[in-house]
Amino acid sequence: MTHAGFVAVIGAPNAGKSTLVNRLVGAKVSIVTQKVQTTRFPVRGVAMEGDAQIVLVDTPGIFSPRRRLDRAMVRSAWGGAADADAVVHLVDVQAELAVGESGARSADRRSAQDVQTIIEGLKTAGRKAILVLNKIDGVKRERMLAVAKALFDAGVYSEAFMISAADGAGVDDLKCRLAALMPEGPFLYPVDQTADLPVRLMAAEVTREKLYLRVHEELPYAAAVETTALEEKKDGSLRLEQTIYVERESQRPIILGKNGQTLKWIGQKSREDLADLLERPVHLFLTVKVDERWQDKRENYSGVGLDFDA
Repeated sequence: MTHAGFVAVIGAPNAGKSTLVNRLVGAKVSIVTQKVQTTRFPVRGVAMEGDAQIVLVDTPGIFSPRRRLDRAMVRSAWGGAADADAVVHLVDVQAELAVGESGARSADRRSAQDVQTIIEGLKTAGRKAILVLNKIDGVKRERMLAVAKALFDAGVYSEAFMISAADGAGVDDLKCRLAALMPEGPFLYPVDQTADLPVRLMAAEVTREKLYLRVHEELPYAAAVETTALEEKKDGSLRLEQTIYVERESQRPIILGKNGQTLKWIGQKSREDLADLLERPVHLFLTVKVDERWQDKRENYSGVGLDFDA
Protein backbone atom coordinates (compact mmCIF):
# COMPACT_ATOMS: atom_id res chain seq x y z
CA MET A 1 0.00 0.00 0.00
CA THR A 2 1.35 3.41 -0.98
CA HIS A 3 1.17 6.69 0.93
CA ALA A 4 1.39 10.26 -0.34
CA GLY A 5 0.85 13.72 1.09
CA PHE A 6 2.09 17.26 1.49
CA VAL A 7 4.54 18.68 4.04
CA ALA A 8 4.86 22.45 4.41
CA VAL A 9 8.30 23.66 5.50
CA ILE A 10 7.87 27.03 7.23
CA GLY A 11 10.36 29.22 9.06
CA ALA A 12 11.99 32.60 9.35
CA PRO A 13 13.96 33.88 6.36
CA ASN A 14 17.34 32.16 6.04
CA ALA A 15 16.46 29.33 8.46
CA GLY A 16 17.59 26.87 5.78
CA LYS A 17 14.25 25.79 4.29
CA SER A 18 15.44 25.52 0.70
CA THR A 19 18.59 23.64 1.76
CA LEU A 20 16.46 21.16 3.74
CA VAL A 21 14.04 20.60 0.85
CA ASN A 22 16.92 20.01 -1.56
CA ARG A 23 18.49 17.58 0.95
CA LEU A 24 15.26 15.61 1.47
CA VAL A 25 14.59 15.37 -2.26
CA GLY A 26 18.19 14.56 -3.14
CA ALA A 27 18.15 17.07 -5.97
CA LYS A 28 18.12 20.81 -6.43
CA VAL A 29 14.52 22.05 -6.52
CA SER A 30 14.77 25.35 -4.67
CA ILE A 31 17.32 28.14 -4.89
CA VAL A 32 19.82 28.70 -2.11
CA THR A 33 21.79 31.93 -1.68
CA GLN A 34 23.37 33.98 1.10
CA LYS A 35 20.48 36.44 1.00
CA VAL A 36 17.39 35.92 3.10
CA GLN A 37 13.98 35.82 1.46
CA THR A 38 15.11 34.30 -1.85
CA THR A 39 12.16 31.89 -2.04
CA ARG A 40 9.25 33.95 -3.34
CA PHE A 41 6.68 31.26 -4.00
CA PRO A 42 6.07 27.68 -2.84
CA VAL A 43 8.23 25.15 -4.68
CA ARG A 44 7.05 21.57 -4.53
CA GLY A 45 9.87 19.05 -4.20
CA VAL A 46 9.00 15.36 -4.37
CA ALA A 47 10.84 13.01 -1.99
CA MET A 48 10.50 9.22 -1.88
CA GLU A 49 10.93 7.12 1.28
CA GLY A 50 9.95 3.47 0.99
CA ASP A 51 6.30 3.25 -0.05
CA ALA A 52 5.68 6.92 0.80
CA GLN A 53 5.83 9.97 -1.43
CA ILE A 54 6.43 13.24 0.42
CA VAL A 55 5.54 16.39 -1.51
CA LEU A 56 7.51 19.20 0.13
CA VAL A 57 6.22 22.75 -0.10
CA ASP A 58 9.16 25.10 0.43
CA THR A 59 7.37 28.26 1.51
CA PRO A 60 8.70 31.82 1.55
CA GLY A 61 10.06 32.87 4.94
CA ILE A 62 7.46 34.20 7.37
CA PHE A 63 8.29 37.64 8.69
CA SER A 64 6.66 41.01 9.39
CA PRO A 65 5.64 42.21 5.92
CA ARG A 66 5.93 45.81 4.74
CA ARG A 67 5.65 45.88 0.95
CA ARG A 68 3.04 44.28 -1.31
CA LEU A 69 5.51 41.56 -2.33
CA ASP A 70 6.24 40.86 1.35
CA ARG A 71 2.54 40.51 2.16
CA ALA A 72 1.97 38.18 -0.79
CA MET A 73 4.88 35.95 0.23
CA VAL A 74 3.73 35.69 3.85
CA ARG A 75 0.15 34.85 2.81
CA SER A 76 1.55 32.21 0.47
CA ALA A 77 3.56 30.66 3.31
CA TRP A 78 0.57 30.40 5.64
CA GLY A 79 -1.56 29.06 2.80
CA GLY A 80 0.95 26.28 2.23
CA ALA A 81 0.88 25.39 5.92
CA ALA A 82 -2.92 25.34 6.08
CA ASP A 83 -3.23 22.93 3.16
CA ALA A 84 -0.51 20.46 4.24
CA ASP A 85 -0.81 17.04 5.89
CA ALA A 86 2.13 17.93 8.14
CA VAL A 87 4.00 21.12 8.99
CA VAL A 88 7.72 21.43 9.71
CA HIS A 89 8.83 24.59 11.52
CA LEU A 90 12.52 25.00 10.80
CA VAL A 91 14.42 27.12 13.33
CA ASP A 92 18.00 28.38 13.10
CA VAL A 93 19.29 27.23 16.50
CA GLN A 94 22.42 29.36 16.22
CA ALA A 95 20.35 32.53 15.77
CA GLU A 96 18.21 31.57 18.78
CA LEU A 97 21.31 31.08 20.94
CA ALA A 98 22.96 34.28 19.70
CA VAL A 99 19.99 36.41 20.81
CA GLY A 100 20.70 35.52 24.43
CA GLU A 101 24.28 36.79 24.18
CA SER A 102 25.65 40.31 24.32
CA GLY A 103 26.37 41.85 20.94
CA ALA A 104 23.73 39.81 19.11
CA ARG A 105 23.39 40.73 15.43
CA SER A 106 20.25 42.49 14.29
CA ALA A 107 19.69 39.61 11.83
CA ASP A 108 19.61 37.13 14.71
CA ARG A 109 17.18 39.31 16.68
CA ARG A 110 14.90 39.54 13.64
CA SER A 111 15.07 35.78 13.19
CA ALA A 112 14.06 35.20 16.83
CA GLN A 113 11.19 37.67 16.45
CA ASP A 114 10.03 35.87 13.29
CA VAL A 115 10.09 32.55 15.17
CA GLN A 116 7.73 34.04 17.76
CA THR A 117 5.51 35.38 14.96
CA ILE A 118 5.25 31.87 13.54
CA ILE A 119 4.45 30.39 16.96
CA GLU A 120 1.62 32.89 17.38
CA GLY A 121 0.39 32.09 13.88
CA LEU A 122 0.33 28.37 14.66
CA LYS A 123 -1.62 29.08 17.84
CA THR A 124 -4.15 31.17 15.94
CA ALA A 125 -4.54 28.46 13.31
CA GLY A 126 -4.79 25.75 15.96
CA ARG A 127 -2.13 23.85 14.03
CA LYS A 128 0.52 21.53 15.46
CA ALA A 129 3.95 21.48 13.83
CA ILE A 130 7.14 19.44 14.02
CA LEU A 131 9.91 21.56 15.51
CA VAL A 132 13.18 21.11 13.62
CA LEU A 133 16.28 22.83 14.97
CA ASN A 134 18.69 23.44 12.09
CA LYS A 135 22.37 24.44 11.92
CA ILE A 136 23.35 22.32 14.91
CA ASP A 137 26.99 22.12 13.74
CA GLY A 138 29.31 22.87 16.65
CA VAL A 139 26.46 23.53 19.10
CA LYS A 140 26.65 21.63 22.41
CA ARG A 141 23.77 19.21 22.98
CA GLU A 142 22.68 20.74 26.28
CA ARG A 143 22.35 24.15 24.62
CA MET A 144 20.27 22.68 21.80
CA LEU A 145 18.02 20.92 24.29
CA ALA A 146 17.53 24.17 26.20
CA VAL A 147 16.37 25.93 23.03
CA ALA A 148 14.09 23.01 22.13
CA LYS A 149 12.48 23.04 25.59
CA ALA A 150 11.95 26.81 25.58
CA LEU A 151 10.21 26.63 22.20
CA PHE A 152 8.30 23.43 22.99
CA ASP A 153 6.74 25.11 26.01
CA ALA A 154 4.74 27.28 23.58
CA GLY A 155 2.45 24.28 23.07
CA VAL A 156 2.38 24.27 19.27
CA TYR A 157 4.76 21.38 18.58
CA SER A 158 4.10 17.64 18.48
CA GLU A 159 7.75 16.54 18.44
CA ALA A 160 11.27 17.85 17.81
CA PHE A 161 14.26 16.95 15.62
CA MET A 162 17.79 18.34 15.50
CA ILE A 163 19.49 18.46 12.13
CA SER A 164 22.06 20.05 9.88
CA ALA A 165 20.45 20.54 6.49
CA ALA A 166 23.83 21.57 5.07
CA ASP A 167 25.63 18.27 5.78
CA GLY A 168 22.62 15.97 6.24
CA ALA A 169 23.04 15.13 9.93
CA GLY A 170 19.70 13.96 11.35
CA VAL A 171 17.83 14.49 8.07
CA ASP A 172 17.23 10.78 7.40
CA ASP A 173 15.42 10.39 10.74
CA LEU A 174 13.24 13.39 9.92
CA LYS A 175 12.49 12.00 6.46
CA CYS A 176 11.40 8.64 7.92
CA ARG A 177 9.08 10.41 10.35
CA LEU A 178 7.52 12.52 7.60
CA ALA A 179 6.98 9.39 5.49
CA ALA A 180 5.14 7.76 8.40
CA LEU A 181 2.79 10.74 8.61
CA MET A 182 1.69 10.59 4.96
CA PRO A 183 -1.88 9.39 4.43
CA GLU A 184 -2.65 6.23 2.52
CA GLY A 185 -3.21 6.80 -1.17
CA PRO A 186 -1.69 6.66 -4.67
CA PHE A 187 1.45 8.59 -5.53
CA LEU A 188 0.75 12.14 -6.66
CA TYR A 189 3.72 12.32 -9.04
CA PRO A 190 5.83 9.83 -11.06
CA VAL A 191 8.46 8.26 -8.79
CA ASP A 192 11.34 9.76 -10.81
CA GLN A 193 9.98 13.33 -10.67
CA THR A 194 11.64 15.67 -8.17
CA ALA A 195 9.58 18.86 -8.60
CA ASP A 196 6.40 20.18 -10.22
CA LEU A 197 7.77 23.62 -11.00
CA PRO A 198 7.15 24.55 -14.67
CA VAL A 199 10.33 24.89 -16.73
CA ARG A 200 9.75 28.63 -17.29
CA LEU A 201 9.60 29.31 -13.55
CA MET A 202 12.41 26.93 -12.66
CA ALA A 203 14.69 28.51 -15.24
CA ALA A 204 13.91 31.99 -13.91
CA GLU A 205 14.60 30.84 -10.34
CA VAL A 206 17.97 29.36 -11.31
CA THR A 207 19.03 32.58 -13.00
CA ARG A 208 17.83 34.63 -10.01
CA GLU A 209 19.94 32.45 -7.76
CA LYS A 210 23.06 33.14 -9.85
CA LEU A 211 22.20 36.83 -9.90
CA TYR A 212 22.15 37.04 -6.10
CA LEU A 213 25.19 34.82 -5.69
CA ARG A 214 27.20 37.23 -7.83
CA VAL A 215 25.88 40.65 -6.73
CA HIS A 216 24.37 39.91 -3.29
CA GLU A 217 26.31 42.74 -1.63
CA GLU A 218 25.58 45.45 -4.20
CA LEU A 219 21.99 44.64 -5.13
CA PRO A 220 19.02 44.72 -2.75
CA TYR A 221 15.91 42.63 -3.40
CA ALA A 222 14.90 44.96 -6.18
CA ALA A 223 15.37 42.42 -8.96
CA ALA A 224 13.22 39.83 -10.69
CA VAL A 225 13.79 37.37 -13.52
CA GLU A 226 11.18 36.42 -16.12
CA THR A 227 11.47 33.74 -18.79
CA THR A 228 10.03 35.55 -21.79
CA ALA A 229 10.54 32.87 -24.45
CA LEU A 230 11.05 29.11 -24.46
CA GLU A 231 11.63 27.10 -27.63
CA GLU A 232 12.30 23.38 -28.09
CA LYS A 233 14.88 22.99 -30.88
CA LYS A 234 14.90 20.13 -33.39
CA ASP A 235 18.23 18.91 -32.03
CA GLY A 236 16.69 18.41 -28.57
CA SER A 237 18.20 21.53 -27.04
CA LEU A 238 16.25 24.31 -25.36
CA ARG A 239 16.41 28.00 -26.27
CA LEU A 240 15.51 30.38 -23.43
CA GLU A 241 15.18 34.15 -23.36
CA GLN A 242 15.03 35.85 -19.97
CA THR A 243 14.67 39.41 -18.75
CA ILE A 244 16.21 40.61 -15.49
CA TYR A 245 14.19 43.52 -14.08
CA VAL A 246 15.66 46.11 -11.72
CA GLU A 247 13.94 49.15 -10.20
CA ARG A 248 16.51 51.85 -10.90
CA GLU A 249 18.83 52.77 -13.76
CA SER A 250 21.75 52.82 -11.31
CA GLN A 251 21.25 49.08 -10.68
CA ARG A 252 21.60 48.10 -14.33
CA PRO A 253 25.41 48.56 -14.49
CA ILE A 254 25.77 46.42 -11.36
CA ILE A 255 24.25 43.44 -13.16
CA LEU A 256 26.01 44.10 -16.45
CA GLY A 257 29.45 44.53 -14.87
CA LYS A 258 32.54 45.86 -16.64
CA ASN A 259 32.30 45.01 -20.34
CA GLY A 260 29.28 42.85 -19.55
CA GLN A 261 31.37 40.33 -17.58
CA THR A 262 28.97 40.02 -14.61
CA LEU A 263 25.96 39.28 -16.83
CA LYS A 264 28.09 36.84 -18.82
CA TRP A 265 29.01 34.98 -15.59
CA ILE A 266 25.36 34.86 -14.47
CA GLY A 267 24.29 33.48 -17.84
CA GLN A 268 27.05 30.89 -17.97
CA LYS A 269 26.41 29.54 -14.46
CA SER A 270 22.65 29.49 -15.00
CA ARG A 271 23.05 27.71 -18.34
CA GLU A 272 25.29 25.05 -16.76
CA ASP A 273 22.80 24.39 -13.94
CA LEU A 274 19.84 24.25 -16.29
CA ALA A 275 21.60 21.85 -18.64
CA ASP A 276 22.21 19.52 -15.67
CA LEU A 277 18.66 19.85 -14.33
CA LEU A 278 16.96 19.42 -17.70
CA GLU A 279 19.51 16.89 -19.06
CA ARG A 280 19.80 18.65 -22.39
CA PRO A 281 21.81 21.51 -23.94
CA VAL A 282 20.45 24.95 -23.06
CA HIS A 283 20.93 28.18 -25.00
CA LEU A 284 20.25 31.12 -22.68
CA PHE A 285 19.94 34.79 -23.66
CA LEU A 286 19.69 37.45 -20.94
CA THR A 287 18.47 41.05 -21.12
CA VAL A 288 18.49 43.64 -18.31
CA LYS A 289 15.61 46.14 -18.14
CA VAL A 290 14.65 48.91 -15.73
CA ASP A 291 11.07 48.83 -14.46
CA GLU A 292 10.62 50.74 -11.21
CA ARG A 293 7.10 49.36 -10.74
CA TRP A 294 7.65 45.65 -11.38
CA GLN A 295 6.63 44.84 -7.78
CA ASP A 296 3.26 46.54 -8.37
CA LYS A 297 2.20 44.61 -11.47
CA ARG A 298 -0.49 41.97 -10.98
CA GLU A 299 0.86 39.66 -13.71
CA ASN A 300 4.15 39.28 -11.81
CA TYR A 301 2.23 37.66 -8.92
CA SER A 302 -0.41 35.41 -10.47
CA GLY A 303 2.15 33.67 -12.67
CA VAL A 304 4.05 32.38 -9.65
CA GLY A 305 1.07 31.58 -7.44
CA LEU A 306 1.15 34.70 -5.25
CA ASP A 307 -1.88 36.77 -4.26
CA PHE A 308 -1.51 40.31 -5.64
CA ASP A 309 -4.25 41.55 -3.27
CA ALA A 310 -2.62 40.17 -0.07
